[in-house]
Amino acid sequence: MASVKLTKVKKVYDNKVVAVHDFDLDIKDKEFVVFVGPSGCGKSTTLRMIAGLEDISDGTVEIDGEVVNDLQPKDRGIAMVFQNYALYPHMTVYDNIAFSLRLQKMPEDEIYERVTKAAEILGITDYLLRKPRALSGGQRQRVAIGRAMVRNSKVFLMDEPLSNLDAKLRNQMRAEIILLRQRLDTTFIYVTHDQTEAMTLADRIVIMKDGYIMQVGTPEECFDMPKNLFVAEFIGAPKMNVMETELIKEGGKYFVKPFGAKIEVDGAKGELLHEFNAQPGQIILGVRPEHIVLSKDGEHAIPCTLEVNEMMGSELHLHVFTEDGTRLIVRVPTIDLTAEERSGLVRGKKLFLSFEGKVMHFFDKESKKNLLIREE
Repeated sequence: MASVKLTKVKKVYDNKVVAVHDFDLDIKDKEFVVFVGPSGCGKSTTLRMIAGLEDISDGTVEIDGEVVNDLQPKDRGIAMVFQNYALYPHMTVYDNIAFSLRLQKMPEDEIYERVTKAAEILGITDYLLRKPRALSGGQRQRVAIGRAMVRNSKVFLMDEPLSNLDAKLRNQMRAEIILLRQRLDTTFIYVTHDQTEAMTLADRIVIMKDGYIMQVGTPEECFDMPKNLFVAEFIGAPKMNVMETELIKEGGKYFVKPFGAKIEVDGAKGELLHEFNAQPGQIILGVRPEHIVLSKDGEHAIPCTLEVNEMMGSELHLHVFTEDGTRLIVRVPTIDLTAEERSGLVRGKKLFLSFEGKVMHFFDKESKKNLLIREE
């Protein structure tokens, strides 16, 4: 078992492109940390620097208290699972899993014990004599994970291991990785561009953009209190609705006025605005699709027109346009609607939306930072 510490880690390529900027992170022993962000944000490069597959331009990487910058990958006590499985096509499943152990000159009886135990945990015992070409994508991924498991490494590194699988299999494999983590009880560092994977797997999420860390926190912290507009829009599906509006203060209370509606900011959000002495003016307001409800006309209602109705099974995703042309997405549980109400939600339908002050997020118009989070 091991902790991992990155201090001011930087990656600069020969063409002077900076892929990772001053990356600082402490990962605790047995913690499951997920690096997430769009393509090109530096998450896989950071993982490869931890693994020793990329040179570190500056800064240090420590595993279990030891600086490993100059150690070969095999000497770092890590095991890595790749996106493309990286299996040897001419070898059986058994031989693929056993390969690294044979390189270590481990006795065959111990190799057999480790391989069969890993295969049993992963449900691939019946495939040990097959070649990779005879396996499905999910089965190949299990073999790749098994090859990493048998090494009894201090740290598990996983680079987008589910990205080549179909949606149903991804869901299944996510659950299996959660169970695997419980069985192995070791340190995991996992890279993905899929925020659903990040939210369901992680103890903590590291959200990246353009080589910078945007936020580090639990899934709940990143969802409920995003540090900036990028995090707010990246975490959550469908993504958060954002709109420019005015924050006003009347009679000791704060209000916002999106699209002509006047909504009081009450509850904990209102208290924080008072605590931080938020100044009235133009801001960016964020509201998640699940926090907007269909309502009736009134002072607090936003008139809009339905453009697209996506039937998602247990809920509808309504894409609407406000009177000034701003597009919003609303999640409506189908159980909240009668069959007649559902059938009436057609293109061109006039609707009214509303949301409460306690669900709103507030961002500075210029810096895009969350107005309710103090600078560290």
